[in-house]
Amino acid sequence: MIKRTLYFGNAAYLSLKDNQLVVKKPNEEVRTVAIEDIGFVVLDSPQITITNALLGALLENNCALLNCGKTHLPEGLLLPLAGNTLQSERFNAQIEASLPLKKQLWQQTIQQKIINQASVLRLVHGFDAKNMLAWASSVRSGDADNREAVAAAYYWKEIFPNIPDFVRDRNGIPPNNLLNYAYAILRGIVARSLVVSGLLPTFGIHHHNRYNAYCLADDVMEPYRPIADKLVFKILEELDDIPKDLTTDIKALILQLPTIEVIIGANRSPLMNAVSTTTASLYKCFVGECRKIIYPEVPDGQI
Repeated sequence: MIKRTLYFGNAAYLSLKDNQLVVKKPNEEVRTVAIEDIGFVVLDSPQITITNALLGALLENNCALLNCGKTHLPEGLLLPLAGNTLQSERFNAQIEASLPLKKQLWQQTIQQKIINQASVLRLVHGFDAKNMLAWASSVRSGDADNREAVAAAYYWKEIFPNIPDFVRDRNGIPPNNLLNYAYAILRGIVARSLVVSGLLPTFGIHHHNRYNAYCLADDVMEPYRPIADKLVFKILEELDDIPKDLTTDIKALILQLPTIEVIIGANRSPLMNAVSTTTASLYKCFVGECRKIIYPEVPDGQI
């Protein structure tokens, strides 16, 4: 069963009763949600009060909490420390992974990312990006030739052709703001799943910034980014203008991301469940049970 994503963007008092999340809002009826049904909580208002008992119950249930700041963009992520009963054993396998193995895993990661980017261009613009598929097939161990950057330069030039001089930049013009929000949600989903699989989100297979606590999450989410891009493209198609600000309605649309259907292991699955399959396969790679990470594919059909 897919876990629920809850978004709170206004004043609310959140507490725990009978293993239920209790939501009290001014001038509204009290609502409850079963803790076991929750996988992700987004807190996006300075007027939210949350009890420590509720925090403990959510973390015990392997729930991730994303906190947004004054700009309404995610600023912090709270994850459980004990997401897996064999945690220390799995930590050791991850930390002791050899450099050649990590380079091979990064090769697989970038190959699937580029393949998924090509699939998105085919779906949204109707043309086969054969050059991108060629770049994907030529990715070497560790992406020594930086095919990721070559593919990205072409991909971002093509995906939003109606936006003059669009460049993917965190601080750039819209829809960079929508992409930033979608990626933050995706990062939280991946980090949560890594913890549940008994892995440390900090130690990456490629990313290794000393100030980044989520290097492995940033690695694993790469092939999932094009799926978030496709969602943003779909949202823009439904709007008259490119939004300068992230409204509550737009955030609600982006928060559909965990439920988007993808192909994983030849089966259709919601993205949140697919991420669990990916992180579980990554652990098997670390312990030598397999040599390939199971990553998603973008399904054919309507965008």
